[in-house]
Amino acid sequence: MDRDPPMGSSGLGRRLRDATALQVSTLVVTLLGLFVVSTGMGYIQIPPAAVLKIIWGEISGSPAPFAGINEIFPVVVMDVRLPRILTAALVGGGLAMCGVVFQGILLNPLADPYTLGVSAGAAFGAALAILMNMAALGLFSVPLFAFLGAAATLGAVIYLSAGSGGLSSNNLILSGIIVAAILSAGISFLKYVADEQVAVIIFWLMGSFASKTWGDVGLTGACVAAGASVFWYFARELNLMSLGNQMASSLGVDTRRVTLILLAAASVVAAVCVSVAGIIGFVGLLVPHIMRLLSGPDNRRLVPLSFLAGALLLLGADTLTRAVLPVEIPIGVLTALIGGPFFCYVFRRQSAGRAW
Repeated sequence: MDRDPPMGSSGLGRRLRDATALQVSTLVVTLLGLFVVSTGMGYIQIPPAAVLKIIWGEISGSPAPFAGINEIFPVVVMDVRLPRILTAALVGGGLAMCGVVFQGILLNPLADPYTLGVSAGAAFGAALAILMNMAALGLFSVPLFAFLGAAATLGAVIYLSAGSGGLSSNNLILSGIIVAAILSAGISFLKYVADEQVAVIIFWLMGSFASKTWGDVGLTGACVAAGASVFWYFARELNLMSLGNQMASSLGVDTRRVTLILLAAASVVAAVCVSVAGIIGFVGLLVPHIMRLLSGPDNRRLVPLSFLAGALLLLGADTLTRAVLPVEIPIGVLTALIGGPFFCYVFRRQSAGRAW
């Protein structure tokens, strides 16, 4: 089966490709500019030219670009700010792509990476690790427990859905609500018995990119890149599934297999993002809707554009809370303040019976 059939006439297809290329170029340039500006912002102000010289010097291995630059600047850029900035961008892009996939699979405009309880599973795993003082075993102990909790949650949701009549969107959403409710009660219990560690659990649950390392960048980047490859490969099938499972099946799509693959891939990406950064809501809901309005519903364009827009949004939010506001607030709180009103708008729009 042709995976990339022509979109209408050649003229229409060319115009769509040109528009997509322009949107991608604009987002890439804006994102790169924000990288440089954000890296220079903070308690220690670093000029953009110095930031570029430091990065080029590290890449090339030549000492020439460091001439005339304060010796503390390379440490601040490479060891403190750049890992945090890259992690924020990768997490934002990953969550945005997951939002596209979940909305396409579940056929629900209010779906996001946390609809199936993945975030609740990650939060329960992380809270359990903190309560048991697993952080003393290594830097990645809490993220590992968070990922295992999210993976177990996904397995439970799929098991409940398959046992109640198949992997329909209604079954998946209902199963996710049930499992998330149970896990939320479990998290409340862990906070109740945590005593002096409750503050650590609460801080993790609110989300933060503080103290991120190049290890976090590598882990997140590898998982997001793998997930993006899967999403891109099955973008055409996801387009057909938006017409309904019966229509997609009649057009040759194995809807059950594709649903399982995309569901697993999106949940793994969301789980890794949550395990690294904590609970950061609304990015997967906000970005896909905005990009769908700008670029249309074709997932072959929507997936890469949402990745870039999500990276831009979360990096901008992290820069705001880190370098602009007088006190750094958890990034999850800031995204909730931004996304909450938009969520209300989307819900009201759906209630009014308008198309999304």
